[in-house]
Amino acid sequence: MRTRHRGLVILSLFVLGLGLGLPRPASPCSSFAFLNNGALSCEQATPAAPAVPAQAPPKPASAFDFSFEVTLPALPVEMYDALTGDISGWWDHSFMEKPFRLYIEPKPGGGFYEIFDKSGDGARHAAVIYAERGKKLRFEGPLGLSGQAVSFVTTYDLAPSGQAATRLAVSVHGSGEMDAEVPGLVEKVWKHFILERFKPYIESGAHKKLRR
Repeated sequence: MRTRHRGLVILSLFVLGLGLGLPRPASPCSSFAFLNNGALSCEQATPAAPAVPAQAPPKPASAFDFSFEVTLPALPVEMYDALTGDISGWWDHSFMEKPFRLYIEPKPGGGFYEIFDKSGDGARHAAVIYAERGKKLRFEGPLGLSGQAVSFVTTYDLAPSGQAATRLAVSVHGSGEMDAEVPGLVEKVWKHFILERFKPYIESGAHKKLRR
């Protein structure tokens, strides 16, 4: 009984200390219990495992390709020149609402550039890896998906069609980390560029008014 009585006294003093706001020494005990023999037992809590921060699932790697053709009333060299140099007359997707310059340098190692302002700030959307005036242009880069682990290889193939027309074949090969809907969106955007923007640009004769 003395052991049980001593344990009650100690426990009472401990609780009283909490009530009076006295400093509480650090204790490894999470709770107390009396044993059958009257002794006071200290029960220690198992330390919790450290929290692991949640991570976003990685995007799946993917590869895709598509191609399409259109025949337009312009000579191959005229068409090639309209597809390169200043393309602001028909290309309508850019980082800036109204870029200072938007152009493709038609030479190996040349760039597809969007210059934001007169200071020279801007972005390189792609690099030209093949250039043959009036016949073929190929460039590689992320285009509008800059900052993501993706790349597109785009090729323009031009061939005469009749006396004063050109068949333009566009092919795009894409690869990298992308969501499932990206391939369809990229194809839709490219058909917008060529069929909805470039085609009427050539048919209206606007390309002939542009001086290089």
